[in-house]
Amino acid sequence: MSDLLKTVLIVEGGAMRSVFSAGLLDGFLMRNFNPFDYYIGVSAGASNLAAFLAKDSGKSLQIYLDLASSKKFINLSRFLKGGHLLNLDWLCQTVFEKNYLTKSETYYKEKPLYVGTTDVASGNDLYTRLSHENMELLLKASMALPYLYKGFPIINGQSMTDGGIACNLPIAEAIKRGAKQIMVVRSRHQTYTKKDTFGHKFIRWQFKNYPMLVKAMESRVKKHEDGKKLIANPPENVTIVEICPPVEFKVGRFSKNKKQLLVGYDAGFEMADMAIQQWQ
Repeated sequence: MSDLLKTVLIVEGGAMRSVFSAGLLDGFLMRNFNPFDYYIGVSAGASNLAAFLAKDSGKSLQIYLDLASSKKFINLSRFLKGGHLLNLDWLCQTVFEKNYLTKSETYYKEKPLYVGTTDVASGNDLYTRLSHENMELLLKASMALPYLYKGFPIINGQSMTDGGIACNLPIAEAIKRGAKQIMVVRSRHQTYTKKDTFGHKFIRWQFKNYPMLVKAMESRVKKHEDGKKLIANPPENVTIVEICPPVEFKVGRFSKNKKQLLVGYDAGFEMADMAIQQWQ
């Protein structure tokens, strides 16, 4: 594998903030830019990569504007009554029923897309290759933020949750797989520093019966900072191109403002030329 898969595109998760990477990838499609041997996507970043590989230009943006910003997906009153804040069951079913994402096997055979999830039992990050058979469930599992989505999707007999819990910046994973040239697309500006908030601590308390998952949650900040350090100081013979939203990027994790989402998408689309130049 390491002899064949040397160039990789990694797309970070970030819920609605990932509209930035949707714009960037559509910019790549318009320019026929795809020099990568394989791909690693986490959470919404994996969904954007699936659209990119299927050459579904504009489809990711439609998901954000038509579906993800809908009350059927993000609904606080439903959450306060004990339901999902993020109704991924409805979102994923609608995405494939309405053909927002292409499910054809042919698009994912030649160049593999590995989707990051977190194993609930061990707290480890796992990377499963996307296929026609597992696509809907695997993408759901990678986006299933614990507590905000009720329950754990089952992948290969294992309970899974959001891939960003164990590792939202899988740089080390790409290097372990033999990558020598890496492009990593972020959902936060370059100077952003992750913090452990009261909300994070409350969610950990909610899952106190899952000790390894809690341990993974506790180490999120350190793993995120470790990923940033690896980007800034990669090993010898490894080059990393980092593409981040601009500092003025205002899209939040649960933004529903369509005008704001369009601005975020355009910011990514307009960065495509710069990203291509940096890669070359």
